[in-house]
Amino acid sequence: MELRTLRYFVAVAEERHFGRAASRLHMSQPPLSRAIKRLERNLGVILLHRSATGVALTPAGATMLEEARLLLRQADQMRMRVASVAGPATITVGMLADGTDPGATRLAAAYRREHPDVEVRIRESDLSDPTCGLRAGLVDVALTRGPFDETGLAVHELRADPVGALLRADDPMAHRDSLELADLADRRWFRFPEGTDPAWQSYWNGGEPREGPVVRAVQECIQAVLWNGTVGMTLIGHGQPGELAVIPLTDMPPNRVVAAWNKADTNPLIRSFVQIATAAYRD
Repeated sequence: MELRTLRYFVAVAEERHFGRAASRLHMSQPPLSRAIKRLERNLGVILLHRSATGVALTPAGATMLEEARLLLRQADQMRMRVASVAGPATITVGMLADGTDPGATRLAAAYRREHPDVEVRIRESDLSDPTCGLRAGLVDVALTRGPFDETGLAVHELRADPVGALLRADDPMAHRDSLELADLADRRWFRFPEGTDPAWQSYWNGGEPREGPVVRAVQECIQAVLWNGTVGMTLIGHGQPGELAVIPLTDMPPNRVVAAWNKADTNPLIRSFVQIATAAYRD
């Protein structure tokens, strides 16, 4: 029984859906379905009840999930213990500066509990690099936000947050219950530097070319609004100074919090990081 097949089964069992599990595993659905059927044949039991809305675990499947998680955890621990012989285990995590996110706080605590002997190095990135140094080889895994060019990367969504327009509190639109992008078409927006990932730039500019000051950090965005009356987008629910207002944008898709890493990197610390992050951001 291959560890890869066990990982497939755990993903399907946890997601309760083949499509979501395939997306989580960064593969297409047909080979995933075939792998689970082959596993059931080899064991001689039915692990999953399939339906049009998803899957449910059979009693045998529930036991299999418990045992598979244990085996996979032991396999990862074995790899890390073997690797530690060569020196202390380390993982470098790239992050956009977002210290107020409770998901990141829970993740830090959970990762320490699971891997007390691993040294975690944090590299903060400004808003001009949404992959936080991943493409440059400066980090092992990025805890960041989309969208960005995902070529060569594995990207796992942890959460999606609604976004709104960031305005000065005395702005004529600051007392509206909601806005659409068209309401802000003639306004100046803050922008990111030349060379910033086009998908990232386009999202935060509402899909249109904009004019306005260039910023690299969250505080620079805030100051551009306070000093110049510039418009930009920000996350709803993240605290802002009293001089600012955040108005929901009804025609903007939510912004994804993601973990990203290089597809070719098989470091078990990365896989464990993503698993722990998934649980931390779900709470």
